[in-house]
Amino acid sequence: MTSASPRAARALAHLGEVDPALAVLTLWCRHRDGPGTTRTDGDVITYGPAFDSLGLPEQVGLVAHHVLHVALRHSDRQAGLAERLGTAFDPSLFGLAADGIINETLILAGHAIPRPAVTLTDLLAEAGIPEISAVAALERWDADRLAMALHSEPKRAKRLRDWSQKRGFSVDLGIGDPKEDAKKQTASDWRNQILRAFEAGRKAGTGIGRLGAILADLAPDTVPWELHLRGALARALIERPRTSWRRPAGAWVARMAEAERSGGPVPVFEPGRQRLDHRPRFVIGLDTSSSIDPQTLRLFTAEAEAIARRTGAEAHLLAFDVAVFAQVRLDPNGWNGLRDVPFRVGGGTDFHDLFERAARIQPSIAVILTDLDAPLPPTPGFPVLWAVPKPVTQPPYGRVIRISDAG
Repeated sequence: MTSASPRAARALAHLGEVDPALAVLTLWCRHRDGPGTTRTDGDVITYGPAFDSLGLPEQVGLVAHHVLHVALRHSDRQAGLAERLGTAFDPSLFGLAADGIINETLILAGHAIPRPAVTLTDLLAEAGIPEISAVAALERWDADRLAMALHSEPKRAKRLRDWSQKRGFSVDLGIGDPKEDAKKQTASDWRNQILRAFEAGRKAGTGIGRLGAILADLAPDTVPWELHLRGALARALIERPRTSWRRPAGAWVARMAEAERSGGPVPVFEPGRQRLDHRPRFVIGLDTSSSIDPQTLRLFTAEAEAIARRTGAEAHLLAFDVAVFAQVRLDPNGWNGLRDVPFRVGGGTDFHDLFERAARIQPSIAVILTDLDAPLPPTPGFPVLWAVPKPVTQPPYGRVIRISDAG
């Protein structure tokens, strides 16, 4: 399935000798010669004129770098993250995350990387994210989660952009299409190809096949937490007709008419269905003692606002720590204001006052942004969705969604 590239032919042949896993993956990429710099767009790798000036080890390393971009579907995953973050998305930050992971992997596998190159350990050190070793970093971070972490703090994002420019970093990855295309290899297809390739490398005992089991980027989360939140809210707020003894069922009316016409027995009364006589409501409990970064709050409020508009539901914000200190019904201006709320961190947490006030609103569901670092009151009379920034022990009631991709 490989397409010809005279410029990369020698490097591709040599890659087959030194790294069986990557050699298998090259067969599923399209290789082209072209102007400009060497880059990846979807499953197409285009080799620029500067590729000719590299030594053979660096050429092999550069081919391997771009083959991994293709195999790990970085173009399409970048497009998916851009869709999630909207105007806040910065392709240079995703490029740093993807390149750092790939370069660190190839260095551990014994490949030469053309300079300048960004490694994952250097990137994490510059970002102020501690990691004990290169292997531990590769086990923990996939490109999506790392890019989200790099986007989460504006000051850190700017510092990283400046740092990468000084090092001569340039984005070598085009943005793809987050939607599946029947003509393209799907995520499942690539997973199968990668598993076969890494098995070949493991048996040979050389190249990246020795490292496959440690790479978190081989199996990134496939469903963003926003989709879990969207589904949970939609299910809770959907309008379901309820039984009403004040109106008869249509079938009963028909049987009653037939009984009167024929003189037969009167059927037993059947209640009908009636739509709710009030709008569905949901409560957002915002624990201001929790560490929820502004980017995560923006994503959360965008999903909650979209659900509120789609279902016609009322949304009520209850901000609390040891007690509720702010209660607001969120109209369009309220949603905009919530996205820009500055967080104060620290202080205690108590859920009792929050639950008492939420009960007065009679919500269809309460979504509580919290770290769950406080005793819980008795089970309330409404469903609870806990939205937490870090892993927690499962509480005695309610569903838990982790809403942070920053680690």
